[in-house]
Amino acid sequence: MSGGIDVLVLGGAGVDTIVYVPELPLPYADSYMIDSGIRTRAGQTGDFVALGLGALGLRTHHLDLLGDDPEGDLVRALHRDRGIALTAVPQPAGTKRAVNLVGPDGRRLSLYDTSRAHADDRLPEATVRTLAESSRHVHVSLTHPCAHALPVLRETGVPLSTDLHDWDGENAYHEPFALAADIVFVSAAALTDPERTMRRIAERGRARLVVATAGAEGAYLLADGDLTRVPAVAPPAPVVDSNGAGDAFAAAFLFGHLGGEPPHRCALYGAIAGAHACTVPSTEADAIGRRELLARAAATTG
Repeated sequence: MSGGIDVLVLGGAGVDTIVYVPELPLPYADSYMIDSGIRTRAGQTGDFVALGLGALGLRTHHLDLLGDDPEGDLVRALHRDRGIALTAVPQPAGTKRAVNLVGPDGRRLSLYDTSRAHADDRLPEATVRTLAESSRHVHVSLTHPCAHALPVLRETGVPLSTDLHDWDGENAYHEPFALAADIVFVSAAALTDPERTMRRIAERGRARLVVATAGAEGAYLLADGDLTRVPAVAPPAPVVDSNGAGDAFAAAFLFGHLGGEPPHRCALYGAIAGAHACTVPSTEADAIGRRELLARAAATTG
């Protein structure tokens, strides 16, 4: 392993169209006047993780399928402008896209265009293997191409992480990701018993660390068989949007982990980065930097 890449981010590239709505759920009406504007910008889960890692100074490389279309151009421009290496595999169906309805309290409802992603989509095995073997760590997005790449990734021996997002603990699609990764992130939003799900992941798979984020209630951390609560961190500004908070948490956690920090310190970094992300409007793509993260962590711990 050459170590030329700190983190390879697999999958999760795309664009979102952001619509601020007066409330969620949105009552039926023939039309709504949106005075805050409607904007399409680059950034889905893999983009946000890569952005967060890059902002923290980690050498980051992003690999995914992209279309030769305006949406793909937005993704390429985001990576170019932020100095994040990108390997774009041609996707004839086009670049992934979604519409995010964002309420006044920052909650969102995402509508994904599944016509631009297919169950048989593949990332080239040779490319996956070469980039993984040049990386210290691989973060795997929850997409079909990444699912197909899991066996190759495991063969390389490079540590993996993944984010199961709002998994309910039962959907079989998520299980290969949960069981293949060394670090697993999941939202507690749809889990009736977070501890039970976290322990099942650790017992059945390879995970040494499992984190369940719980928004304003903080997070759960399972490390070395012990489950502890991670307190929430107060955002430094008003909360305007929860979009990307989980991705920011994962990026900052990995920053600490690759720097040799203990799990609880990594989780603190994640909580700080997630809180910061909640202050960034959906129409923007921004992430906390290393200096600010470390300063907030020092202030939080005294």
